[in-house]
Amino acid sequence: MIKIITTEDGSHSLFDDELNETYHSTRGAKGESLHVFIKEGLEHWLSHNESQEVRILEVGLGTGLNAFLTAQFADAKEFKVHFTSLEPIPIGKDIYENLNFYQSDAERELLLSIHDAKWEEEVNLSPNFTLVKSATKLEDFSASNPYDIIYFDAFAPSKQPDVWSLENLKKCFSLLEKGGVLTTYCAQGQFKRNLLVAGFEVETLQGAMGKKEMVRGLKSN
Repeated sequence: MIKIITTEDGSHSLFDDELNETYHSTRGAKGESLHVFIKEGLEHWLSHNESQEVRILEVGLGTGLNAFLTAQFADAKEFKVHFTSLEPIPIGKDIYENLNFYQSDAERELLLSIHDAKWEEEVNLSPNFTLVKSATKLEDFSASNPYDIIYFDAFAPSKQPDVWSLENLKKCFSLLEKGGVLTTYCAQGQFKRNLLVAGFEVETLQGAMGKKEMVRGLKSN
């Protein structure tokens, strides 16, 4: 069973009874996503590239929060984002219609449009944001064009070890453009060692919402 919970910054997250795991940090779902994926992922990449277009792959659509914040950022900065999100177990409408990430009717419509978008199709949600949702595991995913950024937002390695396998991290490395980045909340030691083996340069950064560490992997060649 999945239920809505309220995190310390007031934003919602979800709790999965079966996994005994939350979808975000209980210290703040929105704060965590803004720090890990927008600041240390998207903004970092933009600070090192002059392109007006970015391709992002997300591992774990979940509540749609990362896609929602990325779409808002793209519209505010007026650059184009092509966003592909993998989610083999989507949440139900009874859940996503009740999430509180928005502060206006327009923002609520954006969040709902992310969840209501057709699967396995390219959908333009704004002039700056194109979404593709795929009910596919990372292990089974393939792409014809590489990505600039990977948001690695699966459940923790202790809950879904297969997703964090060395083979999947090697796949992520191959899916990235040269100069691309992988960003995640996780700073587990074995995960960082696997990133190195997969070919990434590994940066250990300040974590979100009081968490000690997070990780960014760089593809420099």
